[in-house]
Amino acid sequence: MDKKKTILFAASSGGHLEQILCLRGLNQYYNTILVTEKTGYDINTWQDTVYWVPQVNRREFLAILKLLTICFKSIYIFFKEKPDIVITTGALSVVPTCLIAKVFRKKFIYIESFAKVETLTLTGKLMYNFAGLFIVQWEELHKLYTRTVFGGSIY
Repeated sequence: MDKKKTILFAASSGGHLEQILCLRGLNQYYNTILVTEKTGYDINTWQDTVYWVPQVNRREFLAILKLLTICFKSIYIFFKEKPDIVITTGALSVVPTCLIAKVFRKKFIYIESFAKVETLTLTGKLMYNFAGLFIVQWEELHKLYTRTVFGGSIY
């Protein structure tokens, strides 16, 4: 019997996480891992394993320190879990995980936020040149960014 591939899902809290959780059907075919921010909210995840990282805002004083912490944790996760694919919906807290995926030469899929119709998010702009597959949920956005794939809504 073939070993199932492993998908590492990465999303910050809030709407980004809600979009990742809409991809539940993939757990039938893949082992699944989630990397998300630790917040005070209880969330129902369906992934096999969940890793928590610090919540980070680019305007806060400790943002760089938190991002470095996430880098080291991401390296640990990659060595331990050996994911085959990384799928993310952003935002800032997942940038280190995505860049580590590139370093480890893993398939990396970025799904731009459903809320973005005419411009990319800041994280989307950062990941545009790194993602092996960049999916947008609006045709208008696909017309503006030629290296994207229009995937439609994941809701």
